[in-house]
Amino acid sequence: YYLTQTNYLCNLFMVKKKLLNLLLSLFYSILNIIDFIFIYFSFALILSHVSVNSAINNTTNDVAIYILTNGVHTDIVLPIKNNTYNWSHQMKFENTAANDTLAQYVSFGWGDKGFYLETPTWADLKFSTAFKAMFYLDKTAIHSSFYRKMKEDDDCIKIKISKEQYQKMIVYVNQSFEKDKDGNVMLIKGKSYGNRDAFYEATGTYGLFNTCNTWANGGLKYCNLKACVWTTFDKGIFYQYKKK
Repeated sequence: YYLTQTNYLCNLFMVKKKLLNLLLSLFYSILNIIDFIFIYFSFALILSHVSVNSAINNTTNDVAIYILTNGVHTDIVLPIKNNTYNWSHQMKFENTAANDTLAQYVSFGWGDKGFYLETPTWADLKFSTAFKAMFYLDKTAIHSSFYRKMKEDDDCIKIKISKEQYQKMIVYVNQSFEKDKDGNVMLIKGKSYGNRDAFYEATGTYGLFNTCNTWANGGLKYCNLKACVWTTFDKGIFYQYKKK
């Protein structure tokens, strides 16, 4: 009897010990996740408020471009054509339902392909889509829209740049497209949010540390324009152009 009771108590102790170890492991895992989230957002906040290229002054203001946000995602908006480049050779008007040949500007936004195509609104967001986007598990796409005119406000800021800087922007945007064997951009057929936009295959991989806003910020840095050290959010980019 006493031996049986002793074995029972020993087994009960072992079960409790394993359960305690499991709970401790879960507790420490949760703490690690909280620590990671805190560090991630802290770095995103701090580095997005540190400027690069802020001391560079343009000697000429040859081209007006825009940065545009929908409150989450930053697009770079360029003139469809000027003496330097004609985007309509690639971003064909007929790729959109409106086929508006009077449009004067074209926007470019880079991001996770699944997120773009499967999440037109936040209500459509799925865990699997978000998981793949965060952890570099999906392809990327470029979302492009046509505009007849741009209205400057808190969400749309004009930036005047030199011809040389614009040529760099052309290179940056062009190298973000995936091209076919003939060097043409690759339209994702049958996908759009409205009648003035289209999606195209893109290069690169989206993830926690390389978001749509990181791409836009990278374009500004590539052209020696004012930008953040690093950002994952649109607020950091717009902060650089709104601050005194």
